[in-house]
Amino acid sequence: MRIGISGTYSSGKTITAMALSHYTGIPRTRAKTMREILPEAAPGKTLDQCTASELIQMIVVRHVDRAVHESRRWDGFISDGASLQEWIYGSVRVTVGINPNASIHLKDLDSVEKTPELIFFEDVMQQLGHAMKRHVKATFDTFIHLPNELPLAEDGHRPVNERFRSMSDEFLMKTLTELEIPYHIVGGSMPERLTKIVGVLGLPTVTDVEKAIRAAQDEYAAMDVRDETERAEAASA
Repeated sequence: MRIGISGTYSSGKTITAMALSHYTGIPRTRAKTMREILPEAAPGKTLDQCTASELIQMIVVRHVDRAVHESRRWDGFISDGASLQEWIYGSVRVTVGINPNASIHLKDLDSVEKTPELIFFEDVMQQLGHAMKRHVKATFDTFIHLPNELPLAEDGHRPVNERFRSMSDEFLMKTLTELEIPYHIVGGSMPERLTKIVGVLGLPTVTDVEKAIRAAQDEYAAMDVRDETERAEAASA
């Protein structure tokens, strides 16, 4: 079974995917994060400083990276997200702007001014959407969708806000419905999430829940989640 763990920023996708992989023995696919892609795509910049064209480059790079890793595990995998998410994050920026926090003062139904850059970006997002939806439809059997139960992490790496997150979450579930890909909304604590997921999907288990969670926590702690600025400072030191 090819399983996607979907959700928006700070929903717990990564550690849930890690824990579910340890719990079931199903391998986890891994694509480079935006933080890992950023230093090559836009050297010296943080994500909120990127232009529309730089964001497009990173969306395409991550999609290709995902597709390569998914193809290597075609018999079954657990994926931390899917290409739909990068496309949706881009599409929502058509409404809230390239840097969502610059328009945080707008009301829920308001949109930023459509500059020539944003008009171009909107057209590209529409076309990328066709390709990415076809890919996800052909690749995934089902999704586990994590709701926005956790507060948005204030780590300086996420140039987003609650409005952006809720718009993305709604758009993501709407797209999964459009593609007729089965999905299950699963919330709660990590043990509750894992128990519910193996139950609704009928998955086998190879260890107990607590061991799977500890293994995932160790794996997550070993990740390099520094942004470009922090990496540069560490290298110079």
